[in-house]
Amino acid sequence: MQKWPQAFGHQPDKRVREGSMCTVCEQGVLARFWVIENREYLRCPRCEATLLARANWLGLDEERAVYDLHNNDPDDAGYRAFLEKLAFPMLERVPQGASGLDFGCGPGPALARMLREAGMGMTLYDPFFYPSRPAPGRRFDFITCTEVVEHLHHPAKVFRQLDGLLKPGGWLGIMTCFQTSDERFDNWHYRRDPTHIVFYRESTLYLVAKRMGWELSVPQKDVAFFHKSL
Repeated sequence: MQKWPQAFGHQPDKRVREGSMCTVCEQGVLARFWVIENREYLRCPRCEATLLARANWLGLDEERAVYDLHNNDPDDAGYRAFLEKLAFPMLERVPQGASGLDFGCGPGPALARMLREAGMGMTLYDPFFYPSRPAPGRRFDFITCTEVVEHLHHPAKVFRQLDGLLKPGGWLGIMTCFQTSDERFDNWHYRRDPTHIVFYRESTLYLVAKRMGWELSVPQKDVAFFHKSL
């Protein structure tokens, strides 16, 4: 039976510190990258992910309080346009009537509504807002994860979980802001969100795909599609 995440990951992993194994690729040993505003960031030399040290993570109640401030209004035209960056490429990849899971859907959930309007059957899961889990053994034609993977306490475990929820031939669509420039990391708006604890380069996601046996395509910056083979 799968263990479902507490917050966006499993139990908080105390090993996310200098000298511990990377929780994204589970291959590289984390080294100190930068200390900014008393927050320690680590870098994996193998997958190039950047992680916030465990000692700097918010508690669950603090994390939930930040999410409660989010405005994910399904009727907000600007927010829908933002989500179209993932929705439109997904609709090009799956047939009408396909079954989808919006993993980490948040309080809206706007993306699921957009995909339902396009004829998709959608199931919602979010550890804070929609905690009911899909039936054991259920698999989906596609899974969406918008603005989720940067919150994961143990990304590799969750990627394996998502693989188990995905049918052979299915698609996993992820949206997260790719980390590109180390020189701008200290002032990067994405880093400043206290709930963001993992930052991925495009090269990081290619390594994730290789380890999972998926094929990766990047239709545009900050959007990644993983295809599970038949």
